[in-house]
Amino acid sequence: IVNSGFGGSQASDLLQYQEELIFRFNPKKVFIYEGDNDIVLKKNTREIIGATLEIISNIKERDSSVQIVLISAKPSISRWHLKRKYKRLNRKFQKLGHKESNVQYADVWNAMMDGKKLRPDIFLDDDLHLNAKGYDLWYAVILPFMEPNSIDITTK
Repeated sequence: IVNSGFGGSQASDLLQYQEELIFRFNPKKVFIYEGDNDIVLKKNTREIIGATLEIISNIKERDSSVQIVLISAKPSISRWHLKRKYKRLNRKFQKLGHKESNVQYADVWNAMMDGKKLRPDIFLDDDLHLNAKGYDLWYAVILPFMEPNSIDITTK
């Protein structure tokens, strides 16, 4: 497992640096977490999904057996005013997970919610980044996707 993510990353960054961030590792699975910073920087859903589709296409072109997990954009206290945009993006990610072969969707959004309210106990003091409890939630959501046969590789 290699974490090649970096703070402030946007989907366009992953697309631009996919060789360094993805391909040099010859991965069997790729977990993608993008969209959070894109939305804050006023990129629209179409731009984010377009870059994501290009990344997926490039991965499949190199190796069609690579499994891809799209991690939902997370809610946060400091960006709660943008929740509708995040939810719209997550719906698009989820549709990609249903439509594209070898692509799954990991929903961390709902794990971070308590009903319709965001759990405040899972954030650092900046109200944006997760504390250990928040990362434990993510771990519980993502762990099933890390199992060797967790993704159906048949054509959808």
